[in-house]
Amino acid sequence: MKANELRDLSVEELKEKEQESGRELFNLRFQKAAGQLGNTAMIPKTKKHLARIKTVLREKKIPGVRL
Repeated sequence: MKANELRDLSVEELKEKEQESGRELFNLRFQKAAGQLGNTAMIPKTKKHLARIKTVLREKKIPGVRL
């Protein structure tokens, strides 16, 4: 999901997506440690997605900031 699409979501929806991405990242790291992760490229993609969500949440908390 792109940042523009995330900016259209409400704060509650963003928080839900943040939790989902956090859980997904945890599961991917757990699978990697157990040797069960086939596509290791998913970890950095998930980290970037989580950072993107957190950035948009932060933008919404600060009044007057819109990129």
